[in-house]
Amino acid sequence: MRILLASRQSSVHLSAAGGWRMFASDGVTPLAVPNPGERWILEQDGRLVSARREDSRPVPLRDAPIVVRPSDPGGTLTFNGRHWRGELLVATGDDGVVVVNRLRMDDYVRGVVPLEIGTTSPGDAAAVEAQAVTARSYAVTRLGDSRRGFDLTATTQDQVYGGADAETQVGNASVDATQGLVLLYGGAVVNAPYHANCGGSTAAPQDSWRASAEPYLQRVSDQIPGTNRYYCDQAPHFRWTRTFGADELRDAVARYVRALPGGAGGIGVVTNVAVAAVTPAGRVGTLTVDTDRGRWSLRGNEIRAALRSPAGELLYSTYFSVDVVSGRGGVERLILNGGGNGHGVGMCQSGAIGRARAGQDFRTILRTYYPGTTIGTIQ
Repeated sequence: MRILLASRQSSVHLSAAGGWRMFASDGVTPLAVPNPGERWILEQDGRLVSARREDSRPVPLRDAPIVVRPSDPGGTLTFNGRHWRGELLVATGDDGVVVVNRLRMDDYVRGVVPLEIGTTSPGDAAAVEAQAVTARSYAVTRLGDSRRGFDLTATTQDQVYGGADAETQVGNASVDATQGLVLLYGGAVVNAPYHANCGGSTAAPQDSWRASAEPYLQRVSDQIPGTNRYYCDQAPHFRWTRTFGADELRDAVARYVRALPGGAGGIGVVTNVAVAAVTPAGRVGTLTVDTDRGRWSLRGNEIRAALRSPAGELLYSTYFSVDVVSGRGGVERLILNGGGNGHGVGMCQSGAIGRARAGQDFRTILRTYYPGTTIGTIQ
């Protein structure tokens, strides 16, 4: 795997607790043998990378990219205050230095699973194992993109990855227990989206995105059979309320519509907000926002982006009802009562934890959230 850790850096500071080496771009020709604990600075030098010890003594070392590798295959490198397995590729981009972590698939998954699933309880192991399979499947479907020098980013743009510092005992055991396992549909590895909390029912892709239906991404109820409880109801944001005052609502909508065609001038006031369409999963399919500049129709995840909090946090989900308090100047207050957290497609992580605590194994959990899939092995 090639994971983008940083770009547009003016300089990069590297070190390692144990022995480490720097190689030319071929990964074979040695360039430098730093001492354990020694800090080095790598900087852009035209289209190449120059390297020097932090004490500024000159080192005649230039190449692109520079391959940095611990001497011990099980060792780690230190960058940005965190420890990374595998090796680091330090190259130059149009706007500065770029750092990519190249490592084995399961070492990558170890650094993803705890940050994505959250739980560290041994009793939740089946949910963590399910998360390992989905994270690995997602990664496999994004391997080998020749248009850029990496496969994935380390952020929510793909999957949150924190390197060796993110690893936990339960996470590592779950990765080992599912080594090489991925989700398959029709014999092919599938993208396996997941989210924090479905609010009671997952969504189909077309409920949240401008995307077509997928046979293995169906709407799935998280209700516990024979009860009025849900597997995911123990988690934060299973039910929530968000309130917008007039100014906060205007600012949120204006910030969003300025990026839309015809929205460059912003808006002055919001006169109404209404649900125009609801999906079969009970989520808001289309939300209309009337303003002094006209009507804007928002679909799926566009709604979450438009109704961000002042701090920039996305609206938790599109599973909500609308209560508008109107005044002479337009909408005085908008109250959203909702459920769930995330786009709602694929595995509900809170539901997976609830199912694990109810005794379901990871295979049962995955079959439930991704109907029609099987589990296979990649090498």
